[in-house]
Amino acid sequence: MTPRVSVLIPSYNHAPYLPAALQSVFDQTYRDYEIVVVDDGSTDGSVEILRGYGDRIRLFVQANRGTYPTLNRCIAESRGAYLAILNSDDLWAPTKLEKQVALLDAHPEVGLVHTGGYFIDGKGDIQPGNPLGFEWPRTPTGNIIEALVRCNKIIASSVLVRRECFERLGGFREDLFGSGDWEMWFRIALEWDIGYIDEPLTMYRVHGANASFQHRRVYEDDVKVRTETIHANESRLWQRATDARAMRLALAHSYACLGTEYALLGDRARARRAYLRSLQLYPLRFKSVLRLMLTFLPVKPPL
Repeated sequence: MTPRVSVLIPSYNHAPYLPAALQSVFDQTYRDYEIVVVDDGSTDGSVEILRGYGDRIRLFVQANRGTYPTLNRCIAESRGAYLAILNSDDLWAPTKLEKQVALLDAHPEVGLVHTGGYFIDGKGDIQPGNPLGFEWPRTPTGNIIEALVRCNKIIASSVLVRRECFERLGGFREDLFGSGDWEMWFRIALEWDIGYIDEPLTMYRVHGANASFQHRRVYEDDVKVRTETIHANESRLWQRATDARAMRLALAHSYACLGTEYALLGDRARARRAYLRSLQLYPLRFKSVLRLMLTFLPVKPPL
């Protein structure tokens, strides 16, 4: 029989964490699932560990291609109507899938459901504060497009998504390094409502190898997402908006972020244009005024 849920695990050099990640799937109270693991050229013994699970998982091994090509391979190899992503260093609480499946079953207008959770360290202990510089994202259930214009509000390992979303919209953008999940969730939110379960059902592991720490590549990614997906769809955003003022403020915020990302990448001309567009949408955004002025200061020569 075809499983209802496919658990997608993109694996890359997380050998110390793989057994715990897999055990958190085996411990699920919801049982109608398959586990699809695509190892993306690991060099740390991950493949040997994975092969030890035999037919409990469906394992595919490939040369290193990166996060989003690997996720797309996971989708292509999977069979379930619902797809759950679990990064190979993260964990789930036992009732995660059960509660998410129930929400999708009850709400056909919802394309994706995510959950609350915790940040944990390499030992699995909860990390206090905001170790990645942001709080665990929370959203209401419904149309959250304004929130996703501002920034990514969904942790990948917390997601359960309908296969139909990928069939209609295509998969993850493979040219992106670390922001492809945000870009994908945004496209889904243009078409479907987003569900949220306000319980700590996902544990995101924070360690030095997280993509979030590779700042320049993330800035470059975010510029692509904002220019090529978010602002390229502004006409659709106004149609999807539930509140015109909220959308105007969200777009002003996004242009301001784009200006800062351009400035951090050294492109002052594009930074100024983005800040000016932000101020056209919301003239009282004083941060954008200040940052626009900073782009006119002389650049200090390197020491």
